Amino acid sequence: MKRVLLPLLLVVALLGVAVVGYWMKRPLEAQTVACANPLAGCPFTHHGAPARVTFSTQPAPMEAFELHVTAHAAKNGSAEFQMVGMDMGFNRYDLHRAAGNGFSARVTLPACVSGRRDWILTLEIDGSRYAIPFKAR
Repeated sequence: MKRVLLPLLLVVALLGVAVVGYWMKRPLEAQTVACANPLAGCPFTHHGAPARVTFSTQPAPMEAFELHVTAHAAKNGSAEFQMVGMDMGFNRYDLHRAAGNGFSARVTLPACVSGRRDWILTLEIDGSRYAIPFKAR
């Protein structure tokens, strides 16, 4: 009986860990923000107030640039870069308080071995998520 019970408990425990891992890693819903030119700034609405995200330069993989976010009455924020259907590893940046209602961080796009240029900035502000697609050079 022990020969059957122990492996069965191990399988159940591993399945439990897999289910919990999947549940915790699943992405939260994000509101998509259209952004024709991140250098000029991309306006969106955060909790009913105007907000904006701006890049200091046209992003390129492995080249640092400044990310600026303005959101009225926001308390904290973070930024993460991914590609559709491609895990780019952990690259989350905490945004730091800047002048006025702003946040900023010096960020770097991860290297993409496939040479793709289509990226998605996932911006999280006070628990709200915004997906901002853009092209790198």
